[in-house]
Amino acid sequence: MSLLSGSNLNYRIDAIEILADIDIDIGRGEMIGLIGPNGAGKSSLLRLLTGIESNFAGEVRLDDRLLAAVDSNERARRLGYLAQGARADWPFSVEKVVGLGRIPLQKWWQTETAEDRRHIEQAMARTETLAYRNRVVTTLSGGEQTLVMLARIFATGPELIFADEPVAALDPYHQLHVMEILREHARGDRSTVVVLHDLGLAARFCDRLYLLNHGRLHCSGPVVEVLTAKNIADVYGVESRVDCDARGVGITPLARIGDHHP
Repeated sequence: MSLLSGSNLNYRIDAIEILADIDIDIGRGEMIGLIGPNGAGKSSLLRLLTGIESNFAGEVRLDDRLLAAVDSNERARRLGYLAQGARADWPFSVEKVVGLGRIPLQKWWQTETAEDRRHIEQAMARTETLAYRNRVVTTLSGGEQTLVMLARIFATGPELIFADEPVAALDPYHQLHVMEILREHARGDRSTVVVLHDLGLAARFCDRLYLLNHGRLHCSGPVVEVLTAKNIADVYGVESRVDCDARGVGITPLARIGDHHP
């Protein structure tokens, strides 16, 4: 059974069609990549799947229940969402911000427990944010703040993590680190859905890809079936070389295709 699924998803803002006839299925233990050019609808789809945006047609189900019928506290425990360019606007220490991730697991009258502290410590260690645990989070760089916000999600321990362009503000070392820990999360009963522009990272870390274009699903499936030279040309307007070997799929953009407007 799927951990989460969306069927016949349609989303409009006023008269503008953002998403049309999208079906998506997220199995347990999978890392799913949402890819496509700017404006394809990737972030909007993520917001529908998390329940942040509720004004749409179609169904989103968590296990076999309508997501809209799942109470907000259960959603907060089971689903983690890292927004694009996630930042903290509160002048709290890093450790305090990460600790906020434990709130969905506490009763209103509870104070922080030893178990809470253990999860907070593990989350900071996992994201390599221990070194600035006592710094005020608003003094950190954008990339460092992204790691802190990811640590807050790990402190909760959700089954399913949604991450919207989590590596956009990071250097290559931290890009690989974030993708590795999101990949590691997607084991057993837990899963990850990530929006990516870097097709190389998508190819290396994801089990399956959903390729969107103009709010519609161009294709979906295993990496080798989605990341073909034809699909990349049709959707991105880029001629590319695609190499497959034992290590996976490698993509080298070669040239823009003239007069193609993704």
